[in-house]
Amino acid sequence: MVANEKSPSFIRAADAGAFPGTRPASLDASTAEPRAPRRRWTARNVMVNGKTYGIYRTRPLLRSAVVYRKDWLAKVGLPEPQTVDDLYRIAKAFTEQDPDGNGKKDTYGLIIPKWPGNYASSSPYDTMETWFGAPNGWGMRDGKLVPGFDTEEFYQANRFMKRWIDEGLVNPDFATLDAGSWIDPFVQGKGGMIIDVNVKGTELATRFRQQDPKDFDKVAMVGNMKRSDGQKFSLPFTGYLDVLAISKQRIRTDEQLEQVLQTLDKLQSPEGSALLTNGIEGRNYRLEDGKAALINQDDAQVKVIQNDVDKAFIQLGTRASVGSGQYPFKFDNEIEQKLFDQRETLMQEDLKTAVHNPALPVVAPTAVEKGQTLDLIIPDARIKYLSGAISEEQLRAEVKRWYDSGGTQVAQEVNDLVSKLPK
Repeated sequence: MVANEKSPSFIRAADAGAFPGTRPASLDASTAEPRAPRRRWTARNVMVNGKTYGIYRTRPLLRSAVVYRKDWLAKVGLPEPQTVDDLYRIAKAFTEQDPDGNGKKDTYGLIIPKWPGNYASSSPYDTMETWFGAPNGWGMRDGKLVPGFDTEEFYQANRFMKRWIDEGLVNPDFATLDAGSWIDPFVQGKGGMIIDVNVKGTELATRFRQQDPKDFDKVAMVGNMKRSDGQKFSLPFTGYLDVLAISKQRIRTDEQLEQVLQTLDKLQSPEGSALLTNGIEGRNYRLEDGKAALINQDDAQVKVIQNDVDKAFIQLGTRASVGSGQYPFKFDNEIEQKLFDQRETLMQEDLKTAVHNPALPVVAPTAVEKGQTLDLIIPDARIKYLSGAISEEQLRAEVKRWYDSGGTQVAQEVNDLVSKLPK
């Protein structure tokens, strides 16, 4: 089964012995293989208090980026952003200088949706807080791990974001905009920037091509922003998306377990990965310069199979996601191909300044017990502060309430559990 190994229900089942668990002997990354550091972080992140209960499904470790309207940027005459201050100037210009040329002040610089995740879930808010130097989830301060929202950098970043909102540089429905419709305002010409995963670049270019195949070179992308003083702190992701867990209720013998593992192993071979992520060569795709170009797209049966590969078969894969599996996609135009290929370049550069979360491998018992209450306090307070419903003093009071509601014990447990992790 595909499972979120950090969810309270999974952890309770794992503690009860529902899944085979292993305890890594070492996470040493001393190897010449260039991807070893990425794998080390991912293998560490997937642990639950020192144990691993499933095979992680690999995803790029660093995907955060800024996607923007390149035609609008040319219109307002500003250079590509490098710092948070550059980003602010662009957002202000996109809002006030009529970048779409319709003679009306009806655009805004940045699009943000109602974020479905909790604090430290790679939201645009989390990303910008990291840019300001706040910890990514948890970080070391004065010799102990503290949550990122209990640092001055967190408040500095939120003051900065509130300035954007107060000046009308962000869509006014940022607290309620459906995340499923997030990119629509961008494509509709209502907003000029999105802070999200770098796959959004190609996705948005594709949407523009569907609107007008003759004029869709409107999207550009950059990586993480530097702080005002030139220092750079990049937001990494976990390096995986859920795990493939094996239920002891269904797989009861060592022989059955070995069969399952052999099957999963074959699916992660070059041939198996190609089948899961690209389909059948000669039927779904053909190889061109080491990339998979889709074919037979006028055949309804082939398109159905291709959709199944995207939406179902890929769930069994652990090597990579759609578009970055055994063979990367081959686009029929340079615009989408450039944005697709740029993702690896941005990741390699931003990994140099990645701010990893040292507490990802642990789950505090109190967080499991009181998570439904604790998890809501900070995201709700942050939105209220940014919306102007509460002051910064009240935001700080909500952080204190988090501690008083069980957060103090969570922090103690996190520090204790991290100290016991394998080195």
